[in-house]
Amino acid sequence: MSGAAIALSLCCASAMAADGQRWFDGQKPRIQARQAVELLTTSSTHGLEPQDYNASALREAVSAAMKGAAPPPAAIARLEQALTTAMERYLSDLHRGRVDPQKIRHNFSPKRDAFDAGAYLQAALAAKRLPQAAFEAAPDLPQYGQLRSALARYRQQADDPAWDKPLPPLPRGKLAPGQAYAGLALLTQRLIVLGDLDEGTPVPASYKGALVEAVKSFQKRHGLVGGEGVIGKATLAQLQVSPDARARQIELALERLRWTPLRQGPRMIVINLPEFVLRAYQAQGDSIEVQQEMKVVVGKALDTRTPLFDEQMRFIEFSPYWNVPPSILRGELVPKLRRDPGYLKKEGMEFVAPDGTVSSEVTPARLEAALAGKLRIRQRPGPKNALGDIKFVFPNSDNIYLHHTPATQLFERDRRDFSHGCIRVEEPAALAKFVLSNQPQWTEQRIKKAMSKGESFTLKLAEPVPVLITYGTARVQGGQTYFFEDIYGLDRLLDNALRQRSRQLSASRD
Repeated sequence: MSGAAIALSLCCASAMAADGQRWFDGQKPRIQARQAVELLTTSSTHGLEPQDYNASALREAVSAAMKGAAPPPAAIARLEQALTTAMERYLSDLHRGRVDPQKIRHNFSPKRDAFDAGAYLQAALAAKRLPQAAFEAAPDLPQYGQLRSALARYRQQADDPAWDKPLPPLPRGKLAPGQAYAGLALLTQRLIVLGDLDEGTPVPASYKGALVEAVKSFQKRHGLVGGEGVIGKATLAQLQVSPDARARQIELALERLRWTPLRQGPRMIVINLPEFVLRAYQAQGDSIEVQQEMKVVVGKALDTRTPLFDEQMRFIEFSPYWNVPPSILRGELVPKLRRDPGYLKKEGMEFVAPDGTVSSEVTPARLEAALAGKLRIRQRPGPKNALGDIKFVFPNSDNIYLHHTPATQLFERDRRDFSHGCIRVEEPAALAKFVLSNQPQWTEQRIKKAMSKGESFTLKLAEPVPVLITYGTARVQGGQTYFFEDIYGLDRLLDNALRQRSRQLSASRD
């Protein structure tokens, strides 16, 4: 919602306060009361829970007041208060979400607008534009509307008989084009329902033709790139997931969009961890365009997860040194150097003392000093440098940054959680060109020359660029809905938090 709309809500609040009873005209519900119960009842279209707002009971009470005998004044007062409380909660949930993201490992900056649900509601009622105001309270993002449409589609699929029984086991563990399969009819039915296969496509005698192409489409939408239409264990598992489960993924993605700090400036870099993709956005007015999109490698799910936060990119380091983090030094490098002292020189590494003195000789004393934090070990710029030839710096408490890598083969994997927490980017020169787009003296040629020079150089950006490390397992792109694995278990965490909140709200009404 725009700052102007929020300001309007605040200035109009006093007008509503003087309007007397908000929801009733005498003893009959106003149109705003009917609009309110409709909004609350259909809140599920936003992925919200109508029972969180006691929607059914409020709808029944308003309907009874319209059709039956006039309620006593005390009952009207209670109903008005209940409608106000429910609508304020609904508007707040719609605008900023239902849970505190920092309590579920999403360390985002809080939303910076001054949204006051009570004042906003009063202004909407005073202006007689409650439905429009509710629409404007939701995130003003194309992705939000696209996900809502996808949610409606997957909910419609939930009762389809294509999921009444599971697909049968694959012959010898996988199904390749040309093979026979007992589940061809059911597979065809599911892919038609999901939109990967055209309506009316006949069931083939064997796994071939249009059915194989439909499976390739399905694999692409579920992060199973490189499957080439062969159905293995991973593809079969995704084909077994019910539309109900997919709808829940979409609901969680909508919730995240309500509190993720997007649109922080005209340019922004967003990394979606489960998708293993970075996108660089340019915003002009209401238009948001993707300027760059590339694969990334992120932190290992088991023990070195990449944290979620937003920060400002302020520097680029060309031909950077890599200062080995203490955890890697203790757990990997020092044990390796004890077994093979020559590894230090082979990898272009060196000890650095607090006064800047450099040495490449490995001794037991130096290893102990490094473990004690009295010496650090760094890797010089060069082809073996773990950071590649460029590093993008956005200062943060977790010491996370973007960088290139000599291990470019990892970008070809389906699942790319291999790093110690920092994020490796597939096309660093293209990203640098985007970051430096308002510094035209930094041409693509100059960027590549600085990357390959082998001399470390730090460039301060003329304007910081917001960087957002986020998490979403459902996304709509090009009219298709894509799903990604919950690699860090954060969907499960959010789902539990939302269900607990609903239980608490229900208990408070009992």
